[in-house]
Amino acid sequence: MQEFTQNIIVTEKDLDELNHVNNVRYIEWVNSIAKSHWLKTASANTIKNYFWVLLSHTIDYKKAAFLNEELILKTYVIKAEGVTSIRIVEVINAKTNSLLSKSETKWCFMDAKTQKPVRITEEISKLFC
Repeated sequence: MQEFTQNIIVTEKDLDELNHVNNVRYIEWVNSIAKSHWLKTASANTIKNYFWVLLSHTIDYKKAAFLNEELILKTYVIKAEGVTSIRIVEVINAKTNSLLSKSETKWCFMDAKTQKPVRITEEISKLFC
C-alpha cells in the first residue's frame, strides 16, 4: 500500500453557514488528492493513455474542521483488480491527529483512446498497492 499525503489549511471558502468545513468540501478534497496521487505517481505516458472515473463514493464524517486548522489528507488504494480500484481517503487534524472523515471510493480504469474500461495493468497496480 502506497500512501500519499498533502497538508492543507482550512480557509474561509471551505466553511459553511455553521462556520465549519462544508461537507461538500470534503468530497472535493477526496477527488483532488486522488488526482494528485495519480499525477505524481504515474508516468506521463500512462497519464496520456489512461484515466479514472468515479463509480461510487461513501464518506463518514467523524468531527468538524474549522478555520485556520491544518489538515492532513491521506490516501491509499486498498484494492485494484479487473477494471476497478478502491481508494481510501482520510482527513486528519494535524494538531490533534483526530480522524475527521474517512471515505471509500470505487474508480474505473479507462482507456483514453477508446473511452472504455480497461483492465488495470500489473504496472499500474504496483504503483498504488
